[in-house]
Amino acid sequence: MRPEAPEELLDEEAFAHDEFLPYWAELWPAATALVAVIPERLDGVRVLELGCGLGLPSLVAAARGADVTAIDWADDAVTLLRRNASRNGLTLACEVHDWRQPMERTFDLALAADVLYERRNVEPVLTRLREAAPEALVGLAGRPYEAEFLRLAAPVEQIAERVVRFTQPTRADRRARPDA
Repeated sequence: MRPEAPEELLDEEAFAHDEFLPYWAELWPAATALVAVIPERLDGVRVLELGCGLGLPSLVAAARGADVTAIDWADDAVTLLRRNASRNGLTLACEVHDWRQPMERTFDLALAADVLYERRNVEPVLTRLREAAPEALVGLAGRPYEAEFLRLAAPVEQIAERVVRFTQPTRADRRARPDA
């Protein structure tokens, strides 16, 4: 399920407070591209989806055996994902969390799809992905700030159209690149 009319979710007060827009209410092509590269078996793998929105990658990862935690800063997104997981007989944790805040747990794999709408998200998204898991798969949408994200995340490996993979930098990587 997803909202029939996402534009009806626009809230001028929420936008004025924190530039909050209901990006979560759309099924973006980057999410479907990300789903296409999720491994067939994830038994016991602890997965985080950052900025889950409708949570398609989370639902697929859970269906493939992962222990999934999906986070979004929109209460409505988290509520709808819980309902969709239940409707599909899937178990996953859905939490409201602002990705500008540190993560308290670690995972084996981090997922994110089309989360770079604004310049202000580049560094917090990269930081959260790096602190969350040693490996991240990121679905891209061709947004203007993705180039900066990829530069900061380097080295990245393009594993499919619209999807990149990067790993946690090692100590040697950090010594070679002080900005990492």
